[in-house]
Amino acid sequence: NRTHRSTTDPDTQLFRKGGTGAVLSYLAHALLDNRHGLVVNVQASTSDGTAERDVAAQMLADVAKPGKRVTVGADKAYDTKGFVKACREINVTPHVAQNTNRNGGSAIDGRTTRHPGYEVSQRKRKRIEQCFGWGKLIGPMRQVMVQGLDKVDQLLTLTMAAYNLTRLRTLAQLRPQGA
Repeated sequence: NRTHRSTTDPDTQLFRKGGTGAVLSYLAHALLDNRHGLVVNVQASTSDGTAERDVAAQMLADVAKPGKRVTVGADKAYDTKGFVKACREINVTPHVAQNTNRNGGSAIDGRTTRHPGYEVSQRKRKRIEQCFGWGKLIGPMRQVMVQGLDKVDQLLTLTMAAYNLTRLRTLAQLRPQGA
């Protein structure tokens, strides 16, 4: 990132995901309600090594309620001692996929994995891909045409609001008459 800068958008940073080459980009973060599949919080950020976990902890803190336990399902990238500790401090149970191949083992232990809700969260966490897929296929998120983090964040928010509207239409069609 010290040697590669965009001449048109200096806020972007190199980021590599999924075995592809590194490209100058931003990260999009979304928090999804498992029950209805609606996006409840979104945020764009610059891409660095810990942005996914840092922003996720911040977004969870925004929706966590004192005295009410909340769970979060996530993939192996979130299986770090820091993220698990941050979740537990804000009364969020981290249902994170265990990364047993990492040095030091998984940060998630049997206290979490023994409950049936852990397995449910691991199945439902894949729903997050639907909103990102919709944003790339239907919405303008495949190749963003705006510059600057604030504008990318606004575009992400509008795209996920549109996704929620289409999702609400589907939910309304599924609702039985008279209910």
